[in-house]
Amino acid sequence: MRYLRVLLTFYKAALLTNLEYRAGFWAGALLSVVSAVWQVAGVSLFFLHTDRLGDWVYAEVLLVIGLYVAFLGVIEMVLYPNVQELIRHIRKGTMDFILTKPIDSQFHASLRRIEIWKGVDILLGIGITLFALSWLPARPALPGILAFLFLCLCAIVILYALTMLLITSAFWFVRLDNVMELLFTFFDAGRFPVTIFPFWLRLVLTIIVPIAFVTTVPAAVLLGRFEPIYIVYAAVVAAGLLLACIAFWRFAVRFYSSASS
Repeated sequence: MRYLRVLLTFYKAALLTNLEYRAGFWAGALLSVVSAVWQVAGVSLFFLHTDRLGDWVYAEVLLVIGLYVAFLGVIEMVLYPNVQELIRHIRKGTMDFILTKPIDSQFHASLRRIEIWKGVDILLGIGITLFALSWLPARPALPGILAFLFLCLCAIVILYALTMLLITSAFWFVRLDNVMELLFTFFDAGRFPVTIFPFWLRLVLTIIVPIAFVTTVPAAVLLGRFEPIYIVYAAVVAAGLLLACIAFWRFAVRFYSSASS
């Protein structure tokens, strides 16, 4: 509860800061709408020439697109702003202000900032998802909905852990301004169901960089392609990556050199 109160304080301050620049807020929101429309238009154009993408029909692929847009919003609203600030702190030697705080340093460094206008992407993604569901002949059952929500939580943890595993290397390699591009390269593949890719790429996106558990697997469960092993594996992957990024952070902090040391 203490950390939750701290987080709410962080985000309240971020919200007030973001709303000081309302023109920027509306401009960012407009760009988010254009980007979401572009994603949907690209898929729609593809389906003008075919009725299936692998074994996925239009509404099902649109469901994956909705999840992609929503989770891209999560990355750009919470993770990306903190990545940029963390790199600056390490480069300038001002991580002292974080390490000396009476809260967990990883929590503070990775969750303090938020770009509230990027929440528009999350809302757009949810809207596309609901629109895709309305096109489907059958509605998801309650067990499928609960499994879907759990998998979405696992997806957020997976994205957070992958981001932190990448960015923590900044303690050794300070020039990492474009490190998020590596994650985006893999995440872009999540715009489409991973089952349409060759076997070797499906293996990479499921085991090595488990982006499949961010978009494809939650969508499949929501569509009734329910496999209990999905939930177990997603939970194991999320927990394993989270523990790995925490352990890596604690190890890396030992190599930090402040501006005064």
